Amino acid sequence: MPNESFSLLYIHGLNSSPASQKARQLTALLQKLALEGQARVPELHHHPRHAMAQLEAAVAELGRPLLVGSSLGGYYATCLAERHGLKALLINPVVTPHRLFDGRLGTQQNLYSGETWELTEDHITALAELEVPAPRDAERYQVWLQTADETLDYRAAQSYYRSCALRIQAGGDHGFQGFAERLPALLAFAGLAPELHRDIDFSHL
Repeated sequence: MPNESFSLLYIHGLNSSPASQKARQLTALLQKLALEGQARVPELHHHPRHAMAQLEAAVAELGRPLLVGSSLGGYYATCLAERHGLKALLINPVVTPHRLFDGRLGTQQNLYSGETWELTEDHITALAELEVPAPRDAERYQVWLQTADETLDYRAAQSYYRSCALRIQAGGDHGFQGFAERLPALLAFAGLAPELHRDIDFSHL
């Protein structure tokens, strides 16, 4: 894929932001490649309906971006990929998040902005509305999991995405340790030639 047709949409997780480590590392890489203008890393609203409206607008703007989704962002990315036939790279994605919030309704706080907001039953309903059947197209998906994820049981994603290309790494955590060093694989999945980034030190992003 030539550079001019490259586009990417990064989708952060719940209570995260473009200031997260993965988002910052990816943005730094795209700046080095002079591709930052062809990528979007939106700061998402906490309510799924508002967040999906933001993401649909970004997809419309970018054309056919590679979706890169982390945690809840992986759930959003899966919904978008199935709606629009897009490629998606998912990092420790949550599966059926609407079933994981028992006893957790109430005040939440964004880890980066400090914003507080109320998690309500309407959030849960909106998340349930986005559920799609398990993807079966291994060509369009990569799913990166680390087994020591302290927030999610990686085996749920392993089962749900079993028809897709799984990359399971022992250890790690929910933030996905070693993400920067794995970015060449992300660029390859996006269709960018290795010679475009051979001089980049990924460990220092």
